[in-house]
Amino acid sequence: MTQTLPKLVTFEQFIEWYPNDGMRYELHKGVIVEMPPPVGDHEDVVGFLAAQIAFQFLQMGLPYRIPKTAFIKTSESTYSPDVLLLNHDNLINEPLWKKQSTVTQSASVPLVVEVVSTNWRDDYHDKFGDYEEMGIPEYWIVEDTALDGFPGLKQVSVDYAGLGGKKFIGDPKQPTVSVCQLVGDEYQVTKFTGNNLIVSPTFPNWNLTAQQVFDAAL
Repeated sequence: MTQTLPKLVTFEQFIEWYPNDGMRYELHKGVIVEMPPPVGDHEDVVGFLAAQIAFQFLQMGLPYRIPKTAFIKTSESTYSPDVLLLNHDNLINEPLWKKQSTVTQSASVPLVVEVVSTNWRDDYHDKFGDYEEMGIPEYWIVEDTALDGFPGLKQVSVDYAGLGGKKFIGDPKQPTVSVCQLVGDEYQVTKFTGNNLIVSPTFPNWNLTAQQVFDAAL
């Protein structure tokens, strides 16, 4: 189970408290949440996607970077995404970047990726809503059913997970890449499975299928 500290804290308190213990933490509506150590398959998918994204922006000559560790501060929470694509040119406008590796502006974040297992509430609801409200133009939710139930990953109630699964990745559940594109002030979600080519507004020349993403974990 994910461990949380009960005391509500501010972003400034969270950053001051953040320990150098090798663990990852996020701030969810004032509550410090310890993120479980990732399993190998999760890291395989994250590493594969980071490499593919880096190849795209280098080919296009875009001023983008993928930091090893950085935060997105929304109105109420502070997240450390699995893959955070940053627009390096806008970091000069970020007041928290130099000292706290934190961005607060949608202009700094062309794309963010979360690779999920059973932590539906965070990635499909809380982060979805926060990234949407912040105005991040593209958000990927990568859901591989093979990762469900790995020990150490955050668990939610069975009923909630079942409802979330059917709503977001179909019934029966199947590995899905959900690309959330900001249209106006709301995300429009397109789902990609199997050999479907993933369509990315940020990288229109991408030639990558959903199955290639999930095969990275094999």
